[in-house]
Amino acid sequence: MFEYEDYQSSPTRAAASEFITRAIEDNYDQIAKRENYVSYIAQRPRAERLGAHGLFNGTDDTLELSRIAEEVANHPGNVWLPIISLRREDADRLGYNNARQWQALLSNYAPQIADAMKIPWEQFRWYASYHDEGAHPHVHMVCYSTDGRSGFLDKEGIARIKSGLAKNIFRQELTEIYRQQTQRRDELVQQSGEVMKELIRQMLSGRKQYGYLKAPLKAVVDEIVDELAKDSRVASAYDLWYQLREEVLRTYRDDLPDRLPLSRQTEFKRIKNVVVEEAVQLCEHTEVFTPADTQEPSQAGEDASPEPEAEPADAPEAGDEAPPAVVWSDWYKRARTLLHGDDDTPQDHKQAYRLFVEEALGGNALAMHDLGRMLADGVGIDADAEQSHTWYAKALSAFQTVERQRPNRYVEYRIGKMYAGGLGTEQDDAAAAKWFSQAAKQGYKYAQYSLAGLYSRGKGVPQDDEKALELYTLAAAQGFPYAAWELGKRYRDGVGCTSDERQAAHYFSMAYQGFRTLAEERPDDRLQYRIGWMLLRGVGSERDESAALEWLGKSAELKNPYAEYQVAKHILADSNAASEQMKQALNWLTHAAESGLDYAQYALGKLYRDGRSVAQDTTQAVIWFSQAAGQGNQYAMYALGKLRLEADDPAAARRWFRQSADLGNQFAQYQLGKLLLCGDGVAKDTAGAVRWLTESAEQGNQYAQYALGKLYLLGKDISQDRESAVRWFTLAAEQGNEYARYFLDHMDDSPSLFASATRLLHHMGRIFQEQAPPPSGGISFVDSKLRRKIREKKIAMGHKPDDHEEPVQQLR
Repeated sequence: MFEYEDYQSSPTRAAASEFITRAIEDNYDQIAKRENYVSYIAQRPRAERLGAHGLFNGTDDTLELSRIAEEVANHPGNVWLPIISLRREDADRLGYNNARQWQALLSNYAPQIADAMKIPWEQFRWYASYHDEGAHPHVHMVCYSTDGRSGFLDKEGIARIKSGLAKNIFRQELTEIYRQQTQRRDELVQQSGEVMKELIRQMLSGRKQYGYLKAPLKAVVDEIVDELAKDSRVASAYDLWYQLREEVLRTYRDDLPDRLPLSRQTEFKRIKNVVVEEAVQLCEHTEVFTPADTQEPSQAGEDASPEPEAEPADAPEAGDEAPPAVVWSDWYKRARTLLHGDDDTPQDHKQAYRLFVEEALGGNALAMHDLGRMLADGVGIDADAEQSHTWYAKALSAFQTVERQRPNRYVEYRIGKMYAGGLGTEQDDAAAAKWFSQAAKQGYKYAQYSLAGLYSRGKGVPQDDEKALELYTLAAAQGFPYAAWELGKRYRDGVGCTSDERQAAHYFSMAYQGFRTLAEERPDDRLQYRIGWMLLRGVGSERDESAALEWLGKSAELKNPYAEYQVAKHILADSNAASEQMKQALNWLTHAAESGLDYAQYALGKLYRDGRSVAQDTTQAVIWFSQAAGQGNQYAMYALGKLRLEADDPAAARRWFRQSADLGNQFAQYQLGKLLLCGDGVAKDTAGAVRWLTESAEQGNQYAQYALGKLYLLGKDISQDRESAVRWFTLAAEQGNEYARYFLDHMDDSPSLFASATRLLHHMGRIFQEQAPPPSGGISFVDSKLRRKIREKKIAMGHKPDDHEEPVQQLR
């Protein structure tokens, strides 16, 4: 405990008092009854009150303290009572010195706590209270499962909870520590490389023997690494790195693990690569930098690098100061081939990274830029934003130096791209427009295309659709398919021109053919995805689902998350798919979700929720839905609302429905309207209910239309309006809603009598359904009209097979 540490270092009366108080709090549940514990943490002195008491959970609703205390007291299963404590200086510095901040943190982190406690999310309940204690403000939590049976917390689960909380609370400071760790790691790798080169020189001069090296090869490499660790420079760098690592661990661990030898530390696998690379260099006796006097265009595309038009400069001799250059040397071209792969060369990201490093150290701005991208994306090496920014900054400086020495439209374009993307510098659309304009005036199609995008969005230049159309046309005339694609969309939608389907079809076809040509020159996951997308929708080509899936499959093999999602969706929907296909589809979908694609996260959440292709796991479903919802996915928000409603938590359901409804989801609007109208578990709000039902009905939701018709006909809580009732009933009936049709046919009957009859029939139907024997497994026949009604009802309740899902990533 912090309090005990303080008492040991300064045994004063005040420190003793804080320690005794904390010790009592930690064991209060054993001293007193459970209900007293809940009341105590909610009402004790210095408990920050959010109303009548200090208890809160993940909702903004007023909590009934006596009911919760009784529920906890009579709970038949385990009740966990974690306490999260900070030092005062940390709480004040990081903002965790008030109840609202803790409520926000714990609300977001609750699914991970439930997962660590092995409690299904729909069964998980938690409450907390913030105590603004003098030197050590802290939070008391109460966690349990509603069924009284679920839940098991082991040491691993405790460590996961502590680790996750520490990373969330100390996120800003840990980011700096991680940056320093990375810096120390890189310094250590550099120091090891220098020592390794010295060892190589000693070997070549005969001053060091090889006799001690043993098989297998990995053991040999480990021995060499541990030999390197004996060097004072390497040992010092490793010690500094470990000090930073242990500083992180102390945020959530009392005991620190033993330090590992350098050869067993997974963070430093790069050192082993240095050893192997030096051994290879020793065998080959080759120079690192071998330039070529040829040029070659790279893949063209939105983020591609077209061929340079400057003459290639001579590469520096080994050991010389390398001046900046834009060089398509053999080494650089080889690295690009290894990065992307082709028919003759499989992808090898690690080897590509090594070659890019060698080229970059030789001053090649192109290689510096590619290193920045690899480090940003985590391709061939662990992602490292700090190092990525450093390489991007070096690349920008090198491009600018080359431009000053010899102005060139290709280099001007590359500088513009870096300003547009904020790569190695602050993002600056005006600067990007300036550089693109210089290159575009010289007829450079890639710059024309990029400048057109700025005019289209009004970024760095005044918004001007006609100017954008002009520039896209110039670029498309030079055979740039991405420009043709943009023209197809503009002529289709009449943006900057008169809508013209014939012109749109012409440019879409030109784009499709251009994409095919580019894809045949070099495999590119984004191009393959785009071609598959066009074939799947018949844009620029005849619709061909089989060919589309083939192209999307190629893209998925290259780990394109959009392609992985699309192919996985098709396979999982195919009831005849083989088990291996289903397994691959699940892997693709999981990778796409882990890559941050919200539609994939939503789709994976549905699989776990429904138990399709995976074991049913509501906690995992909530985690994936929450990640998608955090990115603004309205369908995931709606799904979370449904889960909370099924878990008898209408307040949380209302919150999720509201977020989804605000984004225009008609089904969430309908459900929110029902909740507010009935007032079941939430405050009744007829005016709000009518507003949300109206928004849903105006989007064509027949059940919202039917509900509004009844409201206006019955005139309950709102003014009776027969004309509005007829209008909404008519719209619902036109979509096949037979209840609405019946109301229209009996408008002159007593509304209240008819409503009673309708409710009675509904309840009878449910009784018959509950009493009906389960199906025997044989074929059942359902009347087609009834089947349609059931399907319509399921849609309104959010159970449509595709959950009202919209297509992913409209290509722009």
